[in-house]
Amino acid sequence: MSWLTRVRNSLGLSPKRATEKDLWIKCPSCQEMLFTKEYQENLAVCPRCDHHGRIGADERLALLLDEGFDLLAQPQVKEDPLKFRDTKKYTDRLKQARANNPHEDAFSVGSGTIDGHNAVVGVQDFSFMGGSMGMAVGMAFCAGAERALSRKCAYVVCTAAGGARMQEGILSLMQMPRATVMTRRLREAGLPYIVVLTDPTTGGVTASYAMLGDIHIAEPGCLIGFAGQRVIQDTIREKLPEGFQRAEYLHKHGMVDMVVHRKDLKAQLANLLDFLQPRAAA
Repeated sequence: MSWLTRVRNSLGLSPKRATEKDLWIKCPSCQEMLFTKEYQENLAVCPRCDHHGRIGADERLALLLDEGFDLLAQPQVKEDPLKFRDTKKYTDRLKQARANNPHEDAFSVGSGTIDGHNAVVGVQDFSFMGGSMGMAVGMAFCAGAERALSRKCAYVVCTAAGGARMQEGILSLMQMPRATVMTRRLREAGLPYIVVLTDPTTGGVTASYAMLGDIHIAEPGCLIGFAGQRVIQDTIREKLPEGFQRAEYLHKHGMVDMVVHRKDLKAQLANLLDFLQPRAAA
């Protein structure tokens, strides 16, 4: 014990009052400091500028599905099939991601109802390795589609990804045609496949199941694209227009059917399902 600590203790001073580290959060858009509780109660949407923050799979499922939904088990796949290593082992990256996430991988599926309509909802979580699409994500997407086929109900998928998972190489890219086949099966069965695009949806996910929905909904301001803006701008050597690759820009140019605020998303999905499929029996 240092002499300074002994002197301080002898004075009988009360310890410094602890404050929660998570009491405040800075909006990444307007830079305003917000009460974390207020921000969370507003569904992770900034009450000042309406910026839609990213939320996890559990929050998204609870937001869209009625209470009492079932969470499908994560499909088991072979981990690290290529024995991949960059600055660290792929297995170590997976362990780190799982330590900070309640789920085993980036895609989770809930089965239940949306305002009384039978539905299966798949959610991609960007916080798990950037929502990257590997074999586990592809298998989980297909498992969700299979559940929708067996229940004869809509399949709603909320996308958020930086693209394919490079640590799985060609095996990750093969999830694109696998998912495409499942969307065709849903269409052949006459079942609605609705995509909710969230921030960000890019890469191989955009090139496959994210843009194959019967209806495409986007959250305000979310980034949607295949290649990055800098890559495109350097390739075509032209300045990109204001708002390029944002939800509102894609809506204006016919790539997205509607842009819906997060607080209105469940009601909008229920409204669509009123047209696309009958309400579940009481």
